[in-house]
Amino acid sequence: MKLAIAQINCVLGDLKANADKILGHAEEARIAGAGLLLTPELSLCGYPPEDLLLREGFFSACKKALNDLAARISGISVIVGHPHEQDGRRYNAASLLQDGKIVATYCKRLLPNYSVFDEKRYFDRGSSPLVFELSGIKFGINICEDVWDPEAARDAHLAGAQVLLVLNASPYAIFKQESRYETVKRRIVETGMPIVYANMVGGQDELVFDGGSFAMDGSGSLTAQCALFEEDLFIVEFSKSLSPMGSRVALPDEDEEIYRALCLGLKDYIGKNGFPGVLLGLSGGIDSALTLAIAVDALGAKRVHAVMMPSPYTARISLDDAREMANILGVRYDEFSIEPIFQSYLETLKPGFAGRDPDTTEENLQARIRGNLLMALSNKFGALVLTTGNKSEMSVGYATLYGDMSGGFSVLKDLSKMQVYRLSNYRNSKGRVIPERIITRPPSAELRPDQLDQDSLPPYEVLDAIMECYVERNLSIVEIIALGFAEADVRRVVRLIRISEYKRRQAAVGVRITERSYGKDWRYPITVRYQDDF
Repeated sequence: MKLAIAQINCVLGDLKANADKILGHAEEARIAGAGLLLTPELSLCGYPPEDLLLREGFFSACKKALNDLAARISGISVIVGHPHEQDGRRYNAASLLQDGKIVATYCKRLLPNYSVFDEKRYFDRGSSPLVFELSGIKFGINICEDVWDPEAARDAHLAGAQVLLVLNASPYAIFKQESRYETVKRRIVETGMPIVYANMVGGQDELVFDGGSFAMDGSGSLTAQCALFEEDLFIVEFSKSLSPMGSRVALPDEDEEIYRALCLGLKDYIGKNGFPGVLLGLSGGIDSALTLAIAVDALGAKRVHAVMMPSPYTARISLDDAREMANILGVRYDEFSIEPIFQSYLETLKPGFAGRDPDTTEENLQARIRGNLLMALSNKFGALVLTTGNKSEMSVGYATLYGDMSGGFSVLKDLSKMQVYRLSNYRNSKGRVIPERIITRPPSAELRPDQLDQDSLPPYEVLDAIMECYVERNLSIVEIIALGFAEADVRRVVRLIRISEYKRRQAAVGVRITERSYGKDWRYPITVRYQDDF
């Protein structure tokens, strides 16, 4: 028997388009000789629907779409993920469609309620396994979180399942595929069942679903591997021993994986929300350079507009490097000097600032002028402004509210500064697009004479390591100091992280690549006096 995995990019809430895509894959799979098509979790509506699941009309629309889809299925069996309502209870479900009918429905048993997941807010837990027979093989079904715990897989096996099919909407994070492999292997060791794992692909707000669907045999050996970050119809064929055999696509290394996740997240955010393109402030620095490279790779040069806005403190080499990069990539490029506007602001504010020396206020004025110019261009032409700050800067508040934080999407939001350098070198290894001097010169906001980032911050390799410990690993100040970091650096960085929460709360949504991004993963109060100094 042949089974097909539809690794599809769903558009949340576009029920008709999603159903049409599933139907098209079903027909293609039927022609290829497959008897069964497996789709991802909530493939009919997209994932995660969030508070749409609190609306009666959404469930009604999903029910109608499922019935309409089932009526169009013939010559192949299809498993579709969808929201399901029954007896006043609501479930994250998967239904088996055969010969124009909904034959059976499985309800997800384990509801994740951590990290980016809030399923207990929306769904009730299922309680029963579902096993069905096709071509002499008995299949069980799990949905995503079900397979991360022994119970649901064990119950499917006890109910007679010989092969376990798992529908997933598992979002990307670095090293996530390895974690999925290990989890599935544990279920195989416990049950002896081969497992076919189908995952969604595509961007949805801050989340990126990386695909990477795969199959393992009853010994836990990888027997089929689908590509990452691409839609695909993937065929596996069961041997007499029920091993699901298929082709195996090589997975990318870490830097390529992250880069492709960022490209896909940006591409789908722009495409699914209907923006004609993007624009960004190109400073001659590394963050805006990497953002520009990703934007062009994701959207094409014709949909990207770079704007250089020099101030009195902008170095000549910054102008030269920005012009060179825009020329290499072939994007529209404009230069608007902010010096006349800056001087006008200073003159207007002169009475109010009387008796006070210049400080960061004047620096922030420059960033806010640039933010206003970019937003004006966005309003005029409809392109979305990309912010260019990275996670290191966002952690410690080294970004200007209503200035360089102005915009609708943050490509580098979950990248540390050192990762920005790594990805810039990675991108240049595939073809030079970032002038080398941008990567090698010391980073600077260029908001005052001879300014360097490290005048205000610890070296980025130190800042990034402390940030990772505190934000991503939840270590306390004392625990971080015990790792060998200077106490003054640790206390300084942690203090900046704590007092910058009000800024981050106003930051643009951006691509999540770690298990602890500044988004749904991070839910800290703005007003708080707790000190974890122990």
